[in-house]
Amino acid sequence: MALSEEFRKWKQQCLNKTDFSKKGSVDADIAELVQYLNAHDHFFTTSSCSGRIILIDTQVAALQNAYGDAVLKFEAFVLHVQCQRLEDAQILHSVAINAGFRNSGITVGRKGKIVMAVRSTHCLEVPLSKKGRLMVNDEYIDYIVQIANQKMEENKHRIDRFYSCLQSALSVTDCVSGTAVEFQKTGPVYTRRRKKNKETRSCKPLSSDDSESDVELQTGLMFFSETH
Repeated sequence: MALSEEFRKWKQQCLNKTDFSKKGSVDADIAELVQYLNAHDHFFTTSSCSGRIILIDTQVAALQNAYGDAVLKFEAFVLHVQCQRLEDAQILHSVAINAGFRNSGITVGRKGKIVMAVRSTHCLEVPLSKKGRLMVNDEYIDYIVQIANQKMEENKHRIDRFYSCLQSALSVTDCVSGTAVEFQKTGPVYTRRRKKNKETRSCKPLSSDDSESDVELQTGLMFFSETH
C-alpha cells in the first residue's frame, strides 16, 4: 500500500474515532484551526487543547481544608498533527516556532507516522498548600491568578498568530501557479523571500522582546523516535 493511501487510511480512522476526552469536543478557541488542518490532504489532528488554568479555589478557607497538596497550574496550547510527509511537518514546525511555540518537535514512528507537536514553555505551576497546610495568603493567590490570566491572554495571541501564519504558509505551498516558491533558511526557521499581500499579523520570527526572557530559540528541528 502506497504511503499516501496508508496516510488516508490513518486519517479516516482517526477522524472517525469517538472523542473520549472529558470535554468530549474540540475547544471553541481552536475549533476553526483544527477544522482547517483536518480539511487539508496532508494533515490531521490527533489531540489538542487550547490551554487551561487549573485552580482549586481562591478562598484561603477552602484551601485550609485541603488534605493534599493544592497547586495552581496554567497549561498552554498543545496540538498534535500527523503529517503525510516530513516536508509538511517541517512547515508546521517553522510556523510554530515563529508563533512562539518554541518547544515544538517532530516525532517519526517506526511505521512511518510523522507527528508534529506544537508545544510551549509558556506555563505556570505554583504550590499553594502542602499536606493540607496553606503556604500562601489571599494577596499572593490573587497575584498568581492575575499572572495565570495574563499567560492565558498571551497564549490566545500565539494561537491566533499560529493560525494566521499557517494559512499564509499553506496557501503558498498549495499554489499551482507554476512559479517556484523560494524559502530562505535561517536556522530552524524557513522564511518566504517573496511576500504576499500585507496581512494584519506579521509572520516573521518573534524577537527576544516578544517572548519569555528565560526562553531561548531552539537551534534546530527536534526529532523524537517513537519507542512503542
